[in-house]
Amino acid sequence: MTIKVGDKMPDGQFMTMGEGGPQAVSTSDLFSGKKVVLFGLPGAFTPTCSNQHVPGYVTNADALKAKGVDTIACMSVNDAFVMGAWGKSQNVGDKVQMLADGSADYTGKLGLGLDLTARGMGPRCTRFSMLIEDGVVKSLNLEESPGEAKNSGAENMLTQV
Repeated sequence: MTIKVGDKMPDGQFMTMGEGGPQAVSTSDLFSGKKVVLFGLPGAFTPTCSNQHVPGYVTNADALKAKGVDTIACMSVNDAFVMGAWGKSQNVGDKVQMLADGSADYTGKLGLGLDLTARGMGPRCTRFSMLIEDGVVKSLNLEESPGEAKNSGAENMLTQV
């Protein structure tokens, strides 16, 4: 079942790249008492993700934070090493937190899985964005095509915060 507006975010954890290597980030720490923009995408270093989705959030990070967003986070079914390297290549700095859902566990809890086995990519996350306030989904934007980042892009999110 897909998560929807009004639902509480499920418990879980991500991995992120820290100074000493991969570190766990609990959803409780990420969402509790905060206004968070979470966006998910099929994969690091893929064309739409690298050319549109992440750059849009990096460019609009200050505008989102000016509207009260505490954290902007990107999740993908990749490992923490890949997400860390991709974040560096995208110059995210401290604007976007890069979250690894390496085994697609959290993606599954959200009901936002995408099977790209036919394209040689295996299980992935569908492209989405959501506004979360204190762990509750306030808006959810899904893309019909994994090659588009319109509904789930930063420009659309700016109209929702």
